[in-house]
Amino acid sequence: MRVPDASADPVRAAGGQPSSPSRPAALVEAGFRALARLRHAPALHPQGLTCTGELEVVEDGAGPWHVPWLDIPRRLTATVRLSRAGGLPRRLPDGLGLAVRVTDADGPDRTLDLLMTSSGRGRAGRHVPLPRADALRGPYSSLLPYRVAGRSRLLAAFPRRTRQAPVPGDPQSMAAALAAGPLVYDLCAETADRSWRRFAVLTVRAVLPVGQEDTLDFDIYRNSVRAFAPGGALAATRRAAYRGSRSGRGAPREAPRQ
Repeated sequence: MRVPDASADPVRAAGGQPSSPSRPAALVEAGFRALARLRHAPALHPQGLTCTGELEVVEDGAGPWHVPWLDIPRRLTATVRLSRAGGLPRRLPDGLGLAVRVTDADGPDRTLDLLMTSSGRGRAGRHVPLPRADALRGPYSSLLPYRVAGRSRLLAAFPRRTRQAPVPGDPQSMAAALAAGPLVYDLCAETADRSWRRFAVLTVRAVLPVGQEDTLDFDIYRNSVRAFAPGGALAATRRAAYRGSRSGRGAPREAPRQ
């Protein structure tokens, strides 16, 4: 799973070619490339579990979102990756990742990617990654806000506590947990008063035969939809991290989106 970025790379008006990255972005890209090469996996979240899933867009009675994909209650196919940011030993807390790909979210071939990381709960803590030993103990956050129908809103996923024993976030433990039943998350967006409003329920069901070091090419900037896209904060730096991690592990270069 990669570190994201929000807007397209700057493009020269005449030739349509991307402009050269800034020095900080170039350094970030080089660093992530080196780490991905060393790990033979994504620079961050090097090991994970790829799973089948289902995302149900829900009607909460609070009125429309004015976002096309959120204003039609329905069930959508999802692919989910559950991962540990640092790849630390199982006994140690680690940043936990929740990556979601929603197929045909905004019509045919309009894929939506969401990336969230274990975080704190308060108004400040929800913007800060938080290492965690139990994958179901607390929320996951986008850390930086999205633009949802023109408004700045953080996104979060709240796991439902469906079992009493702690569930470590390593792939083996998550696979064992899924063998006992699906994992369910309430997906929410911030409101104007910084409370949470639910927009979907994510159900993670079965493990796919994908190597722990392999991953879909999640990219929240490339795979966003109408009126629901990441904001511009740290965009250039995060895109550079994506490029470095992708090239370091030998993934194909990003093709232009049609």
